[in-house]
Amino acid sequence: MDLEQLISDIKDAASKILKQDITVLRGYSERQLEAIAQQAEFVSVGIASRQITKETEQFFLDGLEDMALSFTKTLRGLLMVTIEKVWNAIVGVLWTAISKAAGVALPVPLIT
Repeated sequence: MDLEQLISDIKDAASKILKQDITVLRGYSERQLEAIAQQAEFVSVGIASRQITKETEQFFLDGLEDMALSFTKTLRGLLMVTIEKVWNAIVGVLWTAISKAAGVALPVPLIT
């Protein structure tokens, strides 16, 4: 077994997934953070101009908290999927290398 090649193959498999998924995550994050920031600006202007009253202020602040929580939970889920994809790719490379070197067909385990 060529260890240098195996290390290179593992890095390549992980990098392909990370580059693809990070692009998706970055785009999602930027759009969501922009929306949250715009909502925060709307709330601050509304409070300053008194269009948002003391009676409704907490409602709008709770909405911002919900937006931030939803963003965080979605981001966590997307990151978990990316981690699973990277693990699957690395294990796939390792099991394929072992199968070739040992002359056996190993079933590749997957996180599902």
